[in-house]
Amino acid sequence: MRVNRISRARSGAAVGLTATALAAGLTTAAGPATAQPKAAPAVTWDCSEAYRIEQKLSTGTTWRMCWHHEAEAGIVLDDISYQPPGEAAPIKVLSTAKLGQIHVPYDDGKAEYDDLTSYGFGQGQVPLKADECPGGTIKTVKVPGTVFSNNGEVNGLCTTTRSRGHAYRLQGDTAGKVYQEQGKDLLVYGVNQVGWYEYMTEWRFQDDGTITMNVGATGMLSPFDYDAGDGRGWPIGNGSAAKATSHSHNVFWRLNFSLDGSSKNRIEQYDSVVSPPAGANQGPTNKTTRTKVTKELAANAKNMRWWRVVSATGKNKDGHARSYEIVPGPTQKYPGRAFTKSDIYFTEYKKCEQFASNNLRNCGAGAGKSVDKWVNGQTLTHPITWVNVGFHHIARDEDQQPMPVHWQGFSIAPRDVTAMNPLTPAELADQNGRPRNP
Repeated sequence: MRVNRISRARSGAAVGLTATALAAGLTTAAGPATAQPKAAPAVTWDCSEAYRIEQKLSTGTTWRMCWHHEAEAGIVLDDISYQPPGEAAPIKVLSTAKLGQIHVPYDDGKAEYDDLTSYGFGQGQVPLKADECPGGTIKTVKVPGTVFSNNGEVNGLCTTTRSRGHAYRLQGDTAGKVYQEQGKDLLVYGVNQVGWYEYMTEWRFQDDGTITMNVGATGMLSPFDYDAGDGRGWPIGNGSAAKATSHSHNVFWRLNFSLDGSSKNRIEQYDSVVSPPAGANQGPTNKTTRTKVTKELAANAKNMRWWRVVSATGKNKDGHARSYEIVPGPTQKYPGRAFTKSDIYFTEYKKCEQFASNNLRNCGAGAGKSVDKWVNGQTLTHPITWVNVGFHHIARDEDQQPMPVHWQGFSIAPRDVTAMNPLTPAELADQNGRPRNP
């Protein structure tokens, strides 16, 4: 008889999961997750209809948000809310989500760019063709000064849906019944041209509440950079006469969380330490500890470390504080500048602090123009999250022409936003807590 490893793992979870005792606001289950739904309140918007995005995915989840265009950052998303099946009202997640900078230093030290604040990223919003947005809608973006239209309007923002494969699969001990769901995403993206590069800024809103943020670089290699005579370049083309100069793309995102509609969110850092077995017949032990981040912080990802942003006001139906976990993506961190030396920053909100480097806003004398200067010991009451993901681009023959998209990004994943998997099938909706075998 085959052992049901799923059942064993779940029934034994209380023995070794020390993080459960650390989570803020943890209580015993407050009742079934399938309470009778109340009448849904009317959805209110803080933007006109032309600047609204509302998509109900086929799995039942609805995402809503507003958007606008900024001269430096390009497309900015506002008032992002998530309403999965079983929730009577939208759950506010983010007040604002935007790019915070694309910093591009070249390996030979002769060129360094801040593409958002120095090189017209926002004005480089390009028009999209219909087949670039399959099954979706392309929205008109007002871009003052654009070279891509005569009237300052660009059909440059695509909203569409995509399948992503399995959202879950559960078979248990028998092949007689398989629970599975194919996940669906809302995809929001635009393309900005800066020099020879074209940056694809992509936001994926999954039906399980996860948001993934990516920037993809494509376009073409600069024809003026085939002169890396200092030994740092990679030979491109026939022989080795032309060497493309290597460089980095350090992409920053700026996230202003407003979980459950409040800016007063908490930051927590979790670290796990694995210790050797204590005895001959025992396995290694793993202890997870929580650190409350109460003051501004510049931090680095490491093995078994993660952060979450916790709602100060909202709880799910189990009585647990809602939160979003920050899930870093692969990165090649650039150590050449102070502001690129950390993977994540938490700063206290200041309206003027908008860009991670070469910040154009006036923050006063001595305030500094980069995110590392803003971590100066302030207490966090309205934290802003900055995420830095780097990519070292050493060109290859395959980058010619056009250059395949190379992606960099990260995700934020719901942690206790709902009492159960928001896509749970009705037959399993009573299994909140210790489950029976399906």
